[in-house]
Amino acid sequence: MRGPLARFTHPTEVPVEEKSHTANDKEVGVVDNQPRNSETDTDIDAIDSNAQAGVQKIEATTKVWTKSNLILAYVFIWIIYFVDSMQSGMSSLLTPYVTSSFALHSLTATTGVMSGIFGGVSKLTLAKILDIWGRPQGFLVVVLLMTVGLVMMAACNNVETYAAAQVFYWIGYNGVSYSLSVFIADTSHLKNRALMLAFISSPYIITVWISAPMSQSVLSGVGWRWGFGIFSIITPIMCLPLFFLFTWNYQKAKKAGFVIQTPSGRTTWESIKYYFWQFDVICLILVTGGFALFLLPFNIYSYQYYGWKDPMIICLIIFGGLLLIGAVVWERFFAPVKFLPWELLKDRTVLGACILSAVLFVEYYIWTAYFSSFLQVVLNLNVTQTGYIGNIYSLGSCFFSFIVGFLIRWTGRFKWITLYFGVPVTILSIGLLIHFRQPGTYIGWIIMCEILYAFAGGACVIGEQMAVMAAAAHQHVAVVLAMEGMFSSVGGAIGGTISAAIWTGTFPKALAKYLPPESQANLTDIYSQLPVQLSYPMGSPTRDAIILAYGDGLRWMFVAATAITAIGLVSVAVWRDIKVKDFKQVKGRVI
Repeated sequence: MRGPLARFTHPTEVPVEEKSHTANDKEVGVVDNQPRNSETDTDIDAIDSNAQAGVQKIEATTKVWTKSNLILAYVFIWIIYFVDSMQSGMSSLLTPYVTSSFALHSLTATTGVMSGIFGGVSKLTLAKILDIWGRPQGFLVVVLLMTVGLVMMAACNNVETYAAAQVFYWIGYNGVSYSLSVFIADTSHLKNRALMLAFISSPYIITVWISAPMSQSVLSGVGWRWGFGIFSIITPIMCLPLFFLFTWNYQKAKKAGFVIQTPSGRTTWESIKYYFWQFDVICLILVTGGFALFLLPFNIYSYQYYGWKDPMIICLIIFGGLLLIGAVVWERFFAPVKFLPWELLKDRTVLGACILSAVLFVEYYIWTAYFSSFLQVVLNLNVTQTGYIGNIYSLGSCFFSFIVGFLIRWTGRFKWITLYFGVPVTILSIGLLIHFRQPGTYIGWIIMCEILYAFAGGACVIGEQMAVMAAAAHQHVAVVLAMEGMFSSVGGAIGGTISAAIWTGTFPKALAKYLPPESQANLTDIYSQLPVQLSYPMGSPTRDAIILAYGDGLRWMFVAATAITAIGLVSVAVWRDIKVKDFKQVKGRVI
């Protein structure tokens, strides 16, 4: 966090929470489901003098850049998503082998819990950076964090270091995805935004065919360390051009007189105190620590001598709960600047979209954490084949999101496709996998369920993002997207926690029950290492026992995922049916 984060001051620079955060239809831009602009009709494209500095800077930038610059920005964004989708796809396939190399395959889900918590909570901090300092500055921070995470993963020597690297990586990765979503919101009309979100996700249609064979090649060649090391070099090279493009156009806006820079008059110590309260560091620590301490015991209880009765497990749950309660009390009664914009959360559309986001990530991480291992052990697929099946979701959801985008642009509404197609088909597809996940199943049935799940996912993700953005004014878009991202990341951490708890509670017991006497002595190695599980040939008594144990473990994962997803129907039903056609939310030269 060096030079690019040098503070930009502006006479109207104030925190989001110091402004009116009214969530009723009139304030957030909707009156009786019709578009409303905060400016007068004669000054419709003027920079919003009431917005924060970061919002004013991006509005000034879009007023001065050319059409070619706008197109170039979207090309750079597409390239960044292409590189990120390759590395994230590879990372998910390599993780079981990383944890197995340290003889801790059972911690595959656990490594993502802490990164999910930090990745989610950090988005609100990033939203403040984007709003106060500027979009390019926040983008540069998360690129650096993602690069650091990749370097740490390449150099790690134990699962603890790998888990710490995952924290840096996923804060950076989620932050890059989030900041690019804010860029899209800044530079596209609301009626076209679903199409633009589909466009920037389209690289996944290509990378699903690349990530799996690339992971297989890495594992059989240079090794998983260089798999991460290569991307630690490529990532910053691919991301920096977008940063320089936005920075250059901002400087043009400054020279054109659209931005007036005024010194704050604060001393260094006064600035430190100002930003300490501005970013609500106390709440950030309480929320992050609370979730971490509360969720961690569900992942590690099986490694303790007394299990759930172990004093450390009990203390972690109690102190984690107390920290979360402390965060609520602090925000409600003491925080001078609120970390969570409670007023926006009162909007039923925003809150419903955030809950849907959390639910989708909870169910996804419940059943996918060990699904790639299931495909290899139970169905005897190699890494490349496993990657192809695992990437059906990315391929199908990105393809179908274009259809969703066109439907939203044509009808001007987004609620119907989420409520009547997205969530119900998600429940159907996961419910079918309760039956088809069993040993001996035909792979075609699993592929069918994955395709249904992918199409439904495309509708749900686009729908929830459109919901939070349509319910907010431009100056609040970064905040509501951050809230939606926080709910999804924490939901993913909760899902990973549930998955790890089910796995550690069922799989070792099932192994002890099914393993033949000659393999009982190897139970610990079989439980903790995927390569050991794969070393037993198909049809052997030991491999059959492992397959039966997988069936027992995954059954409850799919049952839990199906039950939780039902909450999504209620969360979508409460949305306002907002019409996004002719809704002018952004200014300048946009798509």
